[in-house]
Amino acid sequence: MSQVQFKRHRKPPLQQRSSHGRGKRLHEKQPPEKRRTARAHREAARLLKDIGRPEPRPFVPDRFQVEAVKEIKRQDVLVTAPTGSGKTWIAVEAVREYLSGRCKAWYATPLKALSNAKYSEFADIFGADRVGILTGDRKENSDAALIVGTTEILRNQLYDAMQEGRDLDVDLVVLDEAHYLGDPDRGVVWEEVLIYLPGRVRVLLLSATVSNAEEVAAWLTRIRKAPCAVVRSDVRPVPLHVLFRTPEGELTPFLRGGKLFGKAAELASAGKGRRRQPGQADVDINDIIEMLREFQLLPAIVFFKSRSDCDKALDTLLPSPMDPKEGGFASALLEQLRAYPELHNQRQVDRLLECRAGSHHAGQLPAWRLVIENLMVQGHLEAILSTSTVAAGVNYPARTVAILQSDRFNGQSFVDMTATEFHQMTGRAGRRGMDNAGFTLIVPGKYLNIRHVKQLLLSKPEPLKSKIAVNFSMVLNLLLSHDPAGVEELLGFSFAAFHENPRVAMKVHNRLLVEFRKHLGVLKELGYVNEHGVPTYDGKWAAQLRLDHPLLIAELIRQGALSGLSPEELASVVAPFVIDKEREILVSRNLWQITRPLWKKFVMGMRKLKPLMGFLVSGGFEVPSIMFWPAASVFLWAEQAPWSELTSNVSADEGDLAMIVLRTADHLRQLISLEGEQPKLAQTARDAIGLIMRSPVI
Repeated sequence: MSQVQFKRHRKPPLQQRSSHGRGKRLHEKQPPEKRRTARAHREAARLLKDIGRPEPRPFVPDRFQVEAVKEIKRQDVLVTAPTGSGKTWIAVEAVREYLSGRCKAWYATPLKALSNAKYSEFADIFGADRVGILTGDRKENSDAALIVGTTEILRNQLYDAMQEGRDLDVDLVVLDEAHYLGDPDRGVVWEEVLIYLPGRVRVLLLSATVSNAEEVAAWLTRIRKAPCAVVRSDVRPVPLHVLFRTPEGELTPFLRGGKLFGKAAELASAGKGRRRQPGQADVDINDIIEMLREFQLLPAIVFFKSRSDCDKALDTLLPSPMDPKEGGFASALLEQLRAYPELHNQRQVDRLLECRAGSHHAGQLPAWRLVIENLMVQGHLEAILSTSTVAAGVNYPARTVAILQSDRFNGQSFVDMTATEFHQMTGRAGRRGMDNAGFTLIVPGKYLNIRHVKQLLLSKPEPLKSKIAVNFSMVLNLLLSHDPAGVEELLGFSFAAFHENPRVAMKVHNRLLVEFRKHLGVLKELGYVNEHGVPTYDGKWAAQLRLDHPLLIAELIRQGALSGLSPEELASVVAPFVIDKEREILVSRNLWQITRPLWKKFVMGMRKLKPLMGFLVSGGFEVPSIMFWPAASVFLWAEQAPWSELTSNVSADEGDLAMIVLRTADHLRQLISLEGEQPKLAQTARDAIGLIMRSPVI
């Protein structure tokens, strides 16, 4: 790892880094020795007196933790308590209770990375022989007493159990990050799990941001015909102080008595009625880090609005005054990189070592993000410069969270941040047993609306709302275990249809029925179900394609477009179907030449899909934009090209390329499930996974 330098850096010229080397200097405003000294208003200084680490003391569970463990023995429980308050302890004690009675438990999370972290944690607690993991990417010890996995895998197991007419072999289900019930993209999966789970299975839901917990519990009580208790704690175990950094460099309180304080109030009045603040200078990351360092407010998570802003901030960051060897940091970094040879040339390795700070966002390789996360957890980093990707999940030891913007990018445009999102971010500040207090630093700039931030601070998270939506995969799978009338009855159990006003509930239920019948009509027209709503032969195997666009993949199979393909070609043909948003990505002329034969097969497949896609569009259904660049990218990777060659030939971010490969593997696993009907295709899919699932993607 020749790039890593172990000498101490005091005040070297800071230069822009890129994958092609060094460029011009970026930080030329003020030399370090001339930068102004941070100062604190007397009321801010009073809050800063809480800085410190609490004295070690024996763990004593809080009242809400004891209550939750007691209640889960008798009924379902929904726990809502601030981040870092010890909700995992409740889950551990509940699982321990069930495992001691020779019962089985399932711990579901929204993220593969979080599932991996919980798997390691629980293996240490309960013993590796008693814990398994199921995430799609990993399948280990699947018959263990405790299974950790993603919620999608649990939902699929429920589908299988219903179709086979058997009971799911589990007694306790823990749903971590339960607010995902309201997630626009994945909330439907969480709702399905809660609807399909047998009433005898005890359910424990954990979240920091469920403001309408009683409503959710009442819904669960009704559909599961079993009581659900709400255990709530509004007290943060570590107090949170909210500070404001004025443009002049002074640290002040942000609010006093619920009103904006001092300079924050002045700036808010000047920008009244504007979402953004025109004329404001760009935020200087060095000013922020130096202030946090001077007032002992590190380590910190600094949130930025975009991937490029995270990387630019890291490029402009001055070296840390700490020697890279101090505290074993350099050794810890080398140890982390030893497992990932491809990361030795990651362009931010030098910056990480010099500045004790890392950029963290979805555009990076999962392995690199894991390196950043591990180093932060181990206490080696002063700061993570992140998008909201780090707002939930890993238990980072951050004393401070810095907020630089009040809006976020939703994939299409910038929209105001919600209270739920804001509380998820600020909830990372201050960790139980590690800090006497946590701090949120509000930093004004052109992307921060001070009045909106005030409103977010004083507001509770938004109530969870149902995101259930009927889709072809759901309909096919439910028709394998229910007749159409039974499916319609299940839709009446949705959270969307739960309302005190019977007329409102009926209106919502009717909307879902219309959607179901619309999907059912298409499936009948295409021959996947018969006139009675019973899946045909094709419908039975197509139900195993638990994908976003199962009918398109099924049509390619029916048309023979996937037959006779090599593993490399099969992976490439599947890849375009994993992209959920259209993106303009360029590929090199060299890659275009390499994949020209593949292009012909791609075009042939699209021609075979054109009638079906036209039929779906005419019926009011959305169809994806099928682009060639994912196919070309996955083909080059499947051909065993080095990762560096792939990234030099495709203009997409590394994290996006890794995501395409991982999701392609997920889709290929669905083809493996067709082994009984399509043995050759299933084997080719298995071989394709072996080609693409390699380092640094995994």
